[in-house]
Amino acid sequence: MNKMRVYVAGPMRGIPEFNFPAFSAATAVLRGQGHEVFNPAERDNERHGKDISLGNLSGCEETAARDHGFSLRDALADDTAWICRHANAIALLPGWENSKGARAELALSEALGHQIIYL
Repeated sequence: MNKMRVYVAGPMRGIPEFNFPAFSAATAVLRGQGHEVFNPAERDNERHGKDISLGNLSGCEETAARDHGFSLRDALADDTAWICRHANAIALLPGWENSKGARAELALSEALGHQIIYL
């Protein structure tokens, strides 16, 4: 497999710690295969200067907004910009079908002709 620029997509909201552990595990595997990876969980933590998932056992967006200043608009702007400007593949975590964000990211990737990877 050639080196790809992969965006990792999957469910976050409503899952303990926003499912960040699953995003991290998938990212480690993909990077281990030599791919460049954009992990939206890493980006959220980078933007806020700390792990915004810790202690959020319900994956509540409102709690993240109140405690850390999280903005879904800002997050999706970063994520979709990377998909448009850099990605040539999207890797879908289990449960992606139940995520509005992941479905939107997949639709964008499909529109751009990216390779789809089901994890």
